[in-house]
Amino acid sequence: MENLSIQPANGKLGILIVGLNGAVSTTFIAGVLNIRNGYAKPVGSLTQMQTIRLGSRIENNFPLIRDFVPLSSLDNLVFGGWDIRNETCLDSAMESKVLSEKDIFSVQKELDQISPFKGVFIQNYVKKLKGTYIKEGENKYALMLQIRDDIKNFKNTYNLSRVVVIWCGSTEIYIPISAVHKDIQSFEKGMKENHSDIAPSMLYAYAAVSEGVPYVNGSPNLSVDIPAVLHLAEKNNIPIAGKDFKTGQTLVKTVIAPMLKARMLGLNGWFSTNILGNRDGEVLDDPGSFKTKEESKLSVLDSILQPDLYPDLYSNYHHLVRINYYPPRGDSKEGWDNIDIFGWLNYPMQMKINFLCRDSILAAPIVLDIILFMDLAQRSGMKGIQHWLSFYFKSPMHDENTVPEQDLFIQLMKLKNTLRVLMGETPISHLNGEVSKFIENEIY
Repeated sequence: MENLSIQPANGKLGILIVGLNGAVSTTFIAGVLNIRNGYAKPVGSLTQMQTIRLGSRIENNFPLIRDFVPLSSLDNLVFGGWDIRNETCLDSAMESKVLSEKDIFSVQKELDQISPFKGVFIQNYVKKLKGTYIKEGENKYALMLQIRDDIKNFKNTYNLSRVVVIWCGSTEIYIPISAVHKDIQSFEKGMKENHSDIAPSMLYAYAAVSEGVPYVNGSPNLSVDIPAVLHLAEKNNIPIAGKDFKTGQTLVKTVIAPMLKARMLGLNGWFSTNILGNRDGEVLDDPGSFKTKEESKLSVLDSILQPDLYPDLYSNYHHLVRINYYPPRGDSKEGWDNIDIFGWLNYPMQMKINFLCRDSILAAPIVLDIILFMDLAQRSGMKGIQHWLSFYFKSPMHDENTVPEQDLFIQLMKLKNTLRVLMGETPISHLNGEVSKFIENEIY
């Protein structure tokens, strides 16, 4: 196979983060700075640490992904973004209390030089937060234009070759898709009329795609996942991806649920509860924001288990998700899962999982990988929804009338096969030589 035409990753890549002063963002930035200064290893990052098999196993050809595909170097990343608090990333990293003082002070000069643009904040969409450093404009369209100006100024100020925008902000209230989202004209009219179904995250998405910049939605908000922005992305040849970073409890579900289906074990119920004490937990304490997160978390099991195909096993299971704000826990989230299953002759069994994880520590390498892969997609001429990046999301964006793949390992195979095709290599099917020989013998 011939590899596709991919523009080289020359020059600097700008990263604009919505929610620059949040725990995820500062953990990501401080981590990258430590890694590129040689103080740490990029644990958790596929782009930096994982290999990819080329050819058959007996060829023993397993290059690192970062050596196989032309990704931007960590040395060429430039950080910026927006927030509703006027703090440097150093101040915010200290306040978040995710990283130790050692990991912050080792890169404190660089962190102290990164400050946000004013953010777009409207109280009704995230009721538990207060904005003190926010943009003002006569309508939402004017605010969107200010975001576009920020992108242009950032690119010019740092002499950047390319930019990626990523949403690492808070979860907004639940908003269903409506008529105002259906096309570009309706959406622009809605912005000028301050339509209530247009949330701030949508303004960032529309501004980025309008500026020819890839956009990633790391939250369960609609954000980029509306027809108007999808149409604009196709029109402008821009890759987009989302939604909701797959970190803790849902990561576990996308491993355990495929195991149950693979062995044809039935499911009676799956109860999931979480306690966390960071700003994300505080925001999700509001019913409107929790509804958005709940929709994202609940969608996983049905798409994996396919109850329509296996009604005897999965048509009547009870699925509950709870998130509890518990300040003493901070960023160290605890997730409990109680799974009631049944097997041969309907005999009941149980699985109990207690995952004591760190939200921002799990999210930071995801942010890095997605940014580098989205830049690769842009340089490869890919546009619209990047389905091959579903590996990283709880509720992967998908085309209308398409069921997204949620099995973590099928998602990983799809990601790696996409990289193989981009580089002119044959996708891996996992058929061994014995099957091929049998087929040849039967035919000839």
